[in-house]
Amino acid sequence: MNFTEIAQTRQSCRKYDPARPIEDEVLTAILESTRLAPSACNGQPYHLTVCKGETARRVASAVMGMGMNKFAKDAPVLIVISEEAYVASAAFGAKVKGNDYRSIDIGIAAAYLTAEATAHGIGSCILGWFDDGKIREICNLDKPVRLVITLGYPHESDKLRDKKRKPLKELVSEK
Repeated sequence: MNFTEIAQTRQSCRKYDPARPIEDEVLTAILESTRLAPSACNGQPYHLTVCKGETARRVASAVMGMGMNKFAKDAPVLIVISEEAYVASAAFGAKVKGNDYRSIDIGIAAAYLTAEATAHGIGSCILGWFDDGKIREICNLDKPVRLVITLGYPHESDKLRDKKRKPLKELVSEK
C-alpha cells in the first residue's frame, strides 16, 4: 500500500472486532515506524505506553467519560502518548520562537503510528477526550497524557466512509 492509498483508506475506526487480537509482530512494526517519526532536534519528547488486556480495559474506561468513545472498550490495544521533556536544543528553540514543538512532534508520531497501522489493516482512532489523572494512575505516568490511540482490526461492519475534506483550492494557496 503506498502513502496515497493509506491516506485514502485511513479513517477513525469506531467499531473494532474484539475477538481479533493484534499480532505481536504487527504491533512491533507499528511501534517501529512510530519510533522513526521526525521530531524537533530528534528529541522525541514523548513516551508510548502500550496497553493490552485488563490495562487496556481500564484505560478504555478513562476515555469514555460523558458517553464519549464507547467503541474504545472493544479495541484490543490502546496506546497512551504522554509528554516528556524537550532535549536542550529543542527547549531553547521553543522558548526563543514561542512554539510548542512537543505538541507538533506528538502529532507527527500519531500520524506515523496510524498510517503504519492502516498499512497493516489495523484500524485506529486518535482520542483527545480522556481523564488524564486516571490514565496516569493506571499507567504509572508522572507526565501529562496528550493522546490515546485505539488500535484493532475493524469489525466487518465498519465500512470505509466518504472523506469530508476541504477542496484543495480552499486549503492551499500559492504566492
